Amino acid sequence: MSHKISRLPAVKGRTGLSRSTIYLRISKNEFPAPISLGGRAVGWLEEDIENWLDEKVKASRVAK
Repeated sequence: MSHKISRLPAVKGRTGLSRSTIYLRISKNEFPAPISLGGRAVGWLEEDIENWLDEKVKASRVAK
């Protein structure tokens, strides 16, 4: 199975969220947690970000 990893700048660009907002939502279990890439490097699975975005789109359309 192939996994694509996105680093923080790509996640910020994809979601429109700032670094601090991403980490705040992670602490509240409202955003996918990153995975360790070794040392101080982390990344997010593209699939996790895509699923999170899909949920946000569905929730926003139900609310209207």
